[in-house]
Amino acid sequence: MFAARNALRAGLRQAQQPRMFSTSAVNNKNVAVLGASGGIGQPLSLLLKNDPLVTQLRLFDVRLAPGVAADIGHINTPAVTTGYSPDGAEGGLEKCLEGAEVIVIPAGVPRKPGMTRDDLFNTNASIVRDLAKAAAKVAPKAHMLIISNPVNSTVPIVREVFKKAGVYDAKKLFGVTTLDVTRASTFLSGISGAAPSETIVPVVGGHSGVTIVPLLSQAAQSSSVKAGEQYEKLVHRIQFGGDEVVKAKDGAGSATLSMAYAAAVFTNSLLRALKGEKGIKECAYVDSPLYKDQGVDFFASAVELGPEGVKEINPIGNISKEEEKLLEAAVPELAKNVQKGIKWVGENP
Repeated sequence: MFAARNALRAGLRQAQQPRMFSTSAVNNKNVAVLGASGGIGQPLSLLLKNDPLVTQLRLFDVRLAPGVAADIGHINTPAVTTGYSPDGAEGGLEKCLEGAEVIVIPAGVPRKPGMTRDDLFNTNASIVRDLAKAAAKVAPKAHMLIISNPVNSTVPIVREVFKKAGVYDAKKLFGVTTLDVTRASTFLSGISGAAPSETIVPVVGGHSGVTIVPLLSQAAQSSSVKAGEQYEKLVHRIQFGGDEVVKAKDGAGSATLSMAYAAAVFTNSLLRALKGEKGIKECAYVDSPLYKDQGVDFFASAVELGPEGVKEINPIGNISKEEEKLLEAAVPELAKNVQKGIKWVGENP
């Protein structure tokens, strides 16, 4: 499960030996990054340039995207990289999106000390709406990977935009929550002593605060965590790991590098599934039936990926009493977040 991390590492190692690539085997995958010159966008673009499954890499931002493209374009890996700006000679946003099979959106303002993801909402909501409108017009069949926070609310905005345009496909819209999984695996491995790559912790719910529910009981190393204070501290660290980074960067940034890595991992998993590889699972925030009866249209859980995007949404499975309580707290908060996005785009079409 979640084997894409090893594949991405292998791809990055292979990227150091570009003569070993076989471009005929990768099916010409065209990936667009919107917000490519930002704190997440630049390292994400670098990682995608090193992914052997990416053959066309399109980068867009309101400024500097052509420069980012020129910079990473000097890396000797196969992906042909082009940068686009709103008024550039190479064409604007719509030109960037032409032929895109996967669109990754990290665009938006970063968090600062004291800010929650919801504090970002009003600014990032309009950015995501406008980018989604362009995607719905130019690349309606593309797979949309949303990173812009608050993910709990921005993903529903994209759905509503695509619905209004008459091109919505629930199988092709993802909120990228992979960072919650990588944090949980990293933090638990620090307690258990097991290698992070061997420590797999499914994380369900949403992508902010109490909506993040790590299912530690489903990890092979769960017995290494003592009930009570140690468990509570670990859960809190997973749920609010972003605050830890914001504080450590002393107001100069947020979790950009780890988010870029997590997004590259998920993108790699999706690309592998799109070209027919079977059995690929990742936790992702998708249009889900699991909690719709409680007003939660979107929910993160283990998703099997396939050639059309979402192949199967897996049930939560057996969980502990502590995790049941975490879910009880997460679901009503998540319902509010989803409705916030839907209401906003209704009022700001």
